[in-house]
Amino acid sequence: MKKIIITGAGGPAGVNFINSIRKSKQKYHLIGLDINPFHLEWAKVDEKYIIPPVNSKKHKSELIKIIKKTKADFLHPQPDVEVVKIGKIRKQLPIKTMLPSNKTIRICHNKHKSAQVWQKAGLPIIDTIIIKDNQSLKKASKRFSYPYWLRATKGASSRGSTPVPNIKVAKHWLGYWKARSTNWEFVAQEMLPGKIIAFQSVWFNGQIITSQARQRVEYIYPQLSPSGITNTPIIAKTLNRDDVNQMATKAVLAIDKKATGIFCVDLRENKQNIPIPTEINCGRFFTTSFFFTKAGVNMPLIYLKLGLGEKLSSKPKQYNPIPENWFWCRHIDCPGVLLKNPKYAKKDISYI
Repeated sequence: MKKIIITGAGGPAGVNFINSIRKSKQKYHLIGLDINPFHLEWAKVDEKYIIPPVNSKKHKSELIKIIKKTKADFLHPQPDVEVVKIGKIRKQLPIKTMLPSNKTIRICHNKHKSAQVWQKAGLPIIDTIIIKDNQSLKKASKRFSYPYWLRATKGASSRGSTPVPNIKVAKHWLGYWKARSTNWEFVAQEMLPGKIIAFQSVWFNGQIITSQARQRVEYIYPQLSPSGITNTPIIAKTLNRDDVNQMATKAVLAIDKKATGIFCVDLRENKQNIPIPTEINCGRFFTTSFFFTKAGVNMPLIYLKLGLGEKLSSKPKQYNPIPENWFWCRHIDCPGVLLKNPKYAKKDISYI
């Protein structure tokens, strides 16, 4: 029986990855790693280990000890920070991974660098200005007018993001993060008004194996975020559009022509309803990966089999393998519910 290590196993994304593998009824021995012993209680795995954070000097040595002790065959890092760290040390680890190249990871983890690559490839991008000082803020207000978007160049879940209605808010926002010694780089971007779309895909040697897009309809506790967006939806629905599929595919290939592993693309429509790529989370799944598993397309299992060199028992379609307007509803302490085109949902529902 093949043994699989999952890092960040106690987080929502790690739990959904594990639940996807368990739902497949394939016989894998799952090993969960997390820095928090309380979170690890949520992981339905066969073995559990606490591991130091990636910035600890003991992280690599402890990881290698666990790999050797368990004789694990494959390692899936779920949190972004571990995708970066394990990507860098993968050649020193006695275990298989299926991560993109380190160059690809670096580009995908920087929204400004990603946009530069897309622009060079001829893809439409969000107009962006790197914020260095007050002069940059004035430049942003002239180019975008108010409101515009201010966000950190790195990080998930709308890290450091806020709409900017005036120069006073912009200055105080940057001052707040600087006072906390975050040392983040910020960018200003035009605010796109349309649908917020997420495209999850699995790749192998530059070929897309399968994918599915969804629209984020409603976010968890939006009132707790200055932007009203937390990138963690409590309601999402499948979206089958050729323009979304094509744009997301081009965005991935522009960064890595030999793309291998997981590529999750965020897009947002502009005023002309054209989906514009905003960022790519590579090497790990979206938090809601179990949505598609429940709907019949188990991407974590497909990714795992490819990484282990196992044959796929069946291949889903490259695009739109799940019918449109299937909803996934979930919340804290509320298990996910799959709704197949519910009658009470509007055809073009949008709460945000």
